[in-house]
Amino acid sequence: MAANNDVGKESEQLALAWLESKGYVFQEANYRYKHAEIDLIMTNKGILVFVEVKFRSGTGFGYAEEFVDYKKRQLIIRAADNYIHEIDWHRDIRFDIVGVYKDRHGNVAFKHFEDAFY
Repeated sequence: MAANNDVGKESEQLALAWLESKGYVFQEANYRYKHAEIDLIMTNKGILVFVEVKFRSGTGFGYAEEFVDYKKRQLIIRAADNYIHEIDWHRDIRFDIVGVYKDRHGNVAFKHFEDAFY
């Protein structure tokens, strides 16, 4: 289990650096509310963006976005509602998924799904 946690944290760091290179501004990582966790919270062009990061070492078992099921989306939405209330946010929000893909040679690629759900 620890190896999976390490891969997850590394994927989140890679996604964070990649999003920052695209102009996103970091707000918070691993925000927890009850049983939910939001991997990354960023802002971009005045929008508060809640990002779920998913790692895949290939696509044989499916793409990253396919692993954010209804229950996971509901948990993220509840946590986001709490975060919005905490910081008193009154502007637009968005929920994104960032897939981090690493091939057997160690090459990393990203797939970004903006406005993936609500």
